[in-house]
Amino acid sequence: MKRLVLRTGVRWKISIAIAAVGALIALALSLVVHNAARVSMLSNARDVQMDRVLLAQRWYETSKNKDPRSRFNAKINDPSLPRDLQKLMREKRRGSYVAENHGGTPDIWAAVPLANGDVLSLHSQLAGRSATVMKDLDRALIIGSVSVVFGGCALGVLIGGQLSRRLRKAAAAARNVAQGNTDVRVRHAISGVVRDETDDLARAVDALTDALNERIEAERRVTADIAHELRTPVTGLLTAAELLPPGRPSELVRDRAQAMRTLVEDVLEVARLDSASERAELQEIALGEFVSRRIALLNPDVMVRVVHESWVSTDPRRLERILFNLLANAAKYGGAPIEVTVEGRVVRVRDHGRGFPEELLREGPSRFRTGASDRAGTGHGLGLTIAAGQARVLGARLTFRNAAPEGTETPLGQSGGAIAVLWLPEHAPTNTGSFPMMQLPD
Repeated sequence: MKRLVLRTGVRWKISIAIAAVGALIALALSLVVHNAARVSMLSNARDVQMDRVLLAQRWYETSKNKDPRSRFNAKINDPSLPRDLQKLMREKRRGSYVAENHGGTPDIWAAVPLANGDVLSLHSQLAGRSATVMKDLDRALIIGSVSVVFGGCALGVLIGGQLSRRLRKAAAAARNVAQGNTDVRVRHAISGVVRDETDDLARAVDALTDALNERIEAERRVTADIAHELRTPVTGLLTAAELLPPGRPSELVRDRAQAMRTLVEDVLEVARLDSASERAELQEIALGEFVSRRIALLNPDVMVRVVHESWVSTDPRRLERILFNLLANAAKYGGAPIEVTVEGRVVRVRDHGRGFPEELLREGPSRFRTGASDRAGTGHGLGLTIAAGQARVLGARLTFRNAAPEGTETPLGQSGGAIAVLWLPEHAPTNTGSFPMMQLPD
């Protein structure tokens, strides 16, 4: 069962993380500030209420007017006095109390016991000015919290964008290295003023690339040296085989000697292509005419169709080598008929066999690996490897696909088989192997 994967960029992950942390901090600070301000304001209101009730007590005890409501709006033995204050009054203690109202302004109570056993109390709501101050404070805290969240998002986008750009540059450089551009260095691609863990990753990737290049170069030299050393004795063996008397044993010896010589030459060619020292000798040719003439000589049974003629600057010898290997592979492992189509700068070679093996489609041609036994059970896997290497020298692109999935039966009369497509470049490589810069019009 395939698991759902949510793909997001580093920029948005950092932005969300900073915004979330900022929101939590802003919420916590807002609650602390709001509660502290409210507690301080209620404490001051209780102190003021207590001072007022004490002033009312002195006035009540010294004045002939025994009605405190006439001046201080105080009451004697108020039945709505909160229970906590009633308990204090029974203990002959004075006190104040805040009664919370759901969604409303709190009530401030203050009470003192009188000498005759009565209770003098004063009740009022929190001053309107204090309530306004709390509302203004809450509004300021909300605006500040929202500003912090948006500011954190902007900061996260800025920081994450910088990191994301460096990582994308590193990934692009690593892909170039994987495609064979061994001169590319990841640390140069992401160079900048700020140094972070991305630079450590780039240096590690470059060190790995250098180590792999050294190992590949060592293997290439060993392979080339072995093939070069085998070249002379194999040539002597082939010459000696020609001197054998006619007969079936002599033919087998000559065939095996010739196969060994072909293998040695192919290995040497692969080694030269791997060294990246090969350069194309360019000529202007009519691609359709060239392909038609060469295929007529290589395999007259192949059907050639020129859809659109185009002049290209390429190396005829290397192009012929690519065509020969593709046709040989199609004839050996595919099925008739073999068709070649030329359309502009694109050459398609198609057979009607069972198609390329899945490993080749996924990983590309590989030396000494012939793929599935139903298509490539014999040979050394060098034909397509050489064709792909020669295409790189020409600056071309060689792709492989199947007209029908591998393993699908293709009865007579139905389309199927393997398709190799050679895409020649619009601008031919220079003598150094690079491509010329295009001059933009003024």
